Amino acid sequence: MRRRDFIKAVVGSAAVWPLAARAQQAGKVWRIGFIAHGPESFYDALFEGLREYGYEEGRNLIVERRYARGKAERFKEFADEMVRLNVDVVVVVTTPAALAVMNASKTIPIVHPNAIDPLNTGLVVSLAHPGGNVTGGAQLTAETSAKRLDILKRVVPGLSRAAALWNPDNPAIVFSWKETQGAARALGVVLQSHEVKGLRDFAPAFAMITEERPDALLVLQDAVTMQQRSEIIDFAIQKRLPSMFQEKGWALAGGLMSYGENLPSMYRRAAYFVDKIFKGAKPDDLPVEQATKFDLVINLTTARKIGLTIPDSILGLADDVIE
Repeated sequence: MRRRDFIKAVVGSAAVWPLAARAQQAGKVWRIGFIAHGPESFYDALFEGLREYGYEEGRNLIVERRYARGKAERFKEFADEMVRLNVDVVVVVTTPAALAVMNASKTIPIVHPNAIDPLNTGLVVSLAHPGGNVTGGAQLTAETSAKRLDILKRVVPGLSRAAALWNPDNPAIVFSWKETQGAARALGVVLQSHEVKGLRDFAPAFAMITEERPDALLVLQDAVTMQQRSEIIDFAIQKRLPSMFQEKGWALAGGLMSYGENLPSMYRRAAYFVDKIFKGAKPDDLPVEQATKFDLVINLTTARKIGLTIPDSILGLADDVIE
């Protein structure tokens, strides 16, 4: 291409750049609020995705990270702080944090990458048109709850009773618990409920599970249970309890099995929502997207520790097998 033609092409393309893109090129620095219980590796995908869209900390992006460290009451404090900081968008990783920001502001856009049933928890009025200031991704609770229990029953011969750890203070987990109960009834499994609202509740729950001697352990994942991931996994191995979790990090850390949404892909996709909002879209213009990628991970090292043989039929379904 001749130099004159090249210059004309460049000038011509610049003329049709979106205004938001020009503002970004002109040096706009965006500010994101990020509210979580604590750092997790799958959050990294969000920031990797943002870099792919051209947003990089230290150049055109400021990230205000706030971690509750197991103290859910801090979400209100963090939400109020995000309003004072006048952030451009808040990314939340748990429904209680999303509700706290919604109560603090009706205008600051909120992106929840992996909301559990955002309709029933009041985050949105519809998936196609969220209707407020929240959008993002949604987890398929009913389907995955049934799938986890089905796999667990196929792995554990004669499974009739399973202990369940869950947080009743999280509205999303309340719904997940109801869906899990329905799936258990359909499979003829009795769930023994063990509520854990905070770190102090785990020791009594472990003691009760030990006394009840269930056939397996099921963990309904939220920020509270994730804070105690190592302790839960160690307890299950010590008691030789077959265990089922949601996010693959549990199996990688020593849990027997995990099945659920691929969270890194959901967090990477959250960057799309943030980019659209930066370019002028409103959350109500961005339909909530349901998860499409799921992982079954089996830890054979843990299976051997607890004396359990995983059927070949289940191993053949696994996306990852840890030897």
